[in-house]
Amino acid sequence: MLELSVFAVASAGIVAISWTSLANPRAHGFYRFFAFESILALVVLNARQWFSHPFAVRQILSWMLLAASAALAAHGFHLLRVVGKPEGRVENTTRLVRVGAYRHIRHPLYCALLLLGLGALLKGPSLVSGGVALVMVGALIATARAEEAENLAKFGDAYAAYMKDTWMFLPFPGSRAAGRER
Repeated sequence: MLELSVFAVASAGIVAISWTSLANPRAHGFYRFFAFESILALVVLNARQWFSHPFAVRQILSWMLLAASAALAAHGFHLLRVVGKPEGRVENTTRLVRVGAYRHIRHPLYCALLLLGLGALLKGPSLVSGGVALVMVGALIATARAEEAENLAKFGDAYAAYMKDTWMFLPFPGSRAAGRER
């Protein structure tokens, strides 16, 4: 019952943040809402296992993914603020960011969410949480594709060239299935 209450309260916050995006299925925020909800579900589903068996391999891997997620998110937000020169919200950059993590991947912040979700999944893997993780991956890919359409409209040929030079989420050949545009 506690988990359901936590999920409901946190979901209300996510809805409040995403409210304007939910009215526009073409906006990246529409799909990002489902990614956020999936990650929240993974955290809530696995909350009781978060600290159990702290030295188990899956727990150590989970903490590594969670730490990488936090570091990548901090790095990505910093670059958007400093290099991207946003107008208003940090995602409304006025300049295309092509340094740091953005030099290799187009969506470091979505990669951070992916790592967060996978870290939460490893806390208590099950068929249900595996299914939720698949929804999360699909939502993050849809989010990235919608944002890329927005960025192509905003930055034009410069963004199209950037897409050819970078990976979507992960900077190595194994990420081709995650949507590298070549």
